[in-house]
Amino acid sequence: MDKEKSKRKYVEAVGRRKTSTARVRIAESNKNSFLINDKDAKEYFKTEEQRRLIQDPIIKGLPTTGKSKWSVEVHVSGGGIHSQAEAVRHGLARALVHSDMEFRHKLKTLGYLKRDPRAKERRKFGLKKARKAPQWSKR
Repeated sequence: MDKEKSKRKYVEAVGRRKTSTARVRIAESNKNSFLINDKDAKEYFKTEEQRRLIQDPIIKGLPTTGKSKWSVEVHVSGGGIHSQAEAVRHGLARALVHSDMEFRHKLKTLGYLKRDPRAKERRKFGLKKARKAPQWSKR
């Protein structure tokens, strides 16, 4: 079985969000499968929202005509669970574009190819948080 996996042609891409990084491998397959860190997607992402989030590039981004099935394998690390889901979505969208440039326009308009740059700002010296200052007193 390992020899079959290595011979199969796949496309790899990296997706990121905050401190999460997802390495996504996709290959055309007979049936849909989604493995995340060697677990099924339903087992890894517990909520329906997160499962929908990772499936969005395939469901919304690809044309309905000529539905092809994908075998998706993901290694994700860092960050929180929601951040990881968004990193998987970003990586999956990039991998789909690498496999076929026709998907690019639709995925780009949906905003799945843009890396979300928002991250927590560092705490500055003399402040309580990144921007919150101690209460000012006149005397």
